Amino acid sequence: MLASGSPRRAELARAEGWDLEIVPPPEAAEAEAGPRVAGESLEAFVTRLAVAKAAAVAAAGATGLILACDTLSEVDSLPLGKPTDETDARRMLEALSGRHHRVVSGVCLWRVGQDQPRREPRTGHAESQLFMPPLDAAFITKYLATGLWRGKAGACGFQDGQVPLELVAGSPSNVVGLPLELVRELLAAG
Repeated sequence: MLASGSPRRAELARAEGWDLEIVPPPEAAEAEAGPRVAGESLEAFVTRLAVAKAAAVAAAGATGLILACDTLSEVDSLPLGKPTDETDARRMLEALSGRHHRVVSGVCLWRVGQDQPRREPRTGHAESQLFMPPLDAAFITKYLATGLWRGKAGACGFQDGQVPLELVAGSPSNVVGLPLELVRELLAAG
């Protein structure tokens, strides 16, 4: 079961041939997990958020194998989540313009069932490095008008092909929000 409302994650999972049920975690799950604390790495933070999402779905009564993810971009140690509005999206694009940045995803696989004790979740994180060539103000304005920035960490989607993003290292599926290689490893681990 995929604990996510992201259509991009669902597309990636289905393209892998995984038979899955989509069960988005409650909106409050991320807020209840709390903000990033001082000294917490981005890797630890996104992994903690993924565990919180899986736990929220399990607490709502879901059983089976729960897959939850959380993805954030970061440039110069500044995390870039989903923009709150167009002004925030512009700020993010300007921060990324002409710069290298990284995308980090935390993953949680958790098997829960009614007739078995709850197992410990299996977790991990994946990182990809990207470069965004310089963007001029006119390009940013035109892109923002498309609305494609909504719901995307860093205000842009690698998969959309609308903003020039070059994958320098790591997995393209991680950039989209579901690091398939890591999920396969976690599944193989039992």
